[in-house]
Amino acid sequence: MSPVAQDFEQWRENVSTAFVPLDAVSTGPSPFQGTLVSSTLGSLQLSEVAGREVDVRRTRATIKRADPGLIKVGLQLTGRGTLVQNDREAVLEPGDFAVYDTSAPYDLHFVGDFEMFVVMFPRDALRIDSRELTTVAARRIEGDHGVGALVSPFLFNLRRNAADGTLPTTPMLENAVLDLLCAALDDAAPHDAPGSTLLIEAKSLVESQLSDPTLSTASIAARLHISTRYLQKLFESDGRTVAGWIRSRRLDRCHRDLRDPRFAADTIGTICARHGLIDSSNFSKLFKETYGMSPREYRVG
Repeated sequence: MSPVAQDFEQWRENVSTAFVPLDAVSTGPSPFQGTLVSSTLGSLQLSEVAGREVDVRRTRATIKRADPGLIKVGLQLTGRGTLVQNDREAVLEPGDFAVYDTSAPYDLHFVGDFEMFVVMFPRDALRIDSRELTTVAARRIEGDHGVGALVSPFLFNLRRNAADGTLPTTPMLENAVLDLLCAALDDAAPHDAPGSTLLIEAKSLVESQLSDPTLSTASIAARLHISTRYLQKLFESDGRTVAGWIRSRRLDRCHRDLRDPRFAADTIGTICARHGLIDSSNFSKLFKETYGMSPREYRVG
């Protein structure tokens, strides 16, 4: 079904309803026409929005009206868009994309006809902390360079599947989208601070060793040939502890596996042990503290 063209008032209301409360101003001399269509993929909302000469703003006033803690990734399909957040500006050409945080003010400017594909999801689905998010928000990720050259075509295909109704519903696809976006944001983040490369190496080591129940601050430091104190300071600069990062990554892996059809026959104890959490009762306690429900409730929900 083709999207139905809307006048400006309809479009402005629909955009605020589909995303978060926004202010919008039509800036062109000709009558505005726009469209908006949305679908879902697990916790992800996939939207294709089109229009012409318009400014869209997320202000402190609209944040006070509703702040659900969402992240948006905008892929420019046609035309040119400019995203401004955290005193940073990203000019997006077709194929480029950028991330922005709905909990902070931002502006979107479109000077001509445009189409944008927007992926929106809960803040806690993105495996970066607030400081990292601030550094990558409103950074242009080029669709023909680096990791962006892998992610951009993937998002184009995701948009096409959503538009023609052939979008798979497997949780694996939702996870793949989030993993690719995390990789692209990590590639776009500035890594010129002292120790930043070593921190990335430490996190990569954690990812590869999560199944080892003996994984610890000391074992990681030994593998990197640094002191435990220095390793702790690296993670502290990132707003975390080493143990906290290991725990959060293990919980995230378990959280995914509990809804993955491939592991439907596995017990909860098997799943948590697979990712290094051998005390199933403690795992259940941590899981409920983190996600607001027990592993069993989440699995059948």
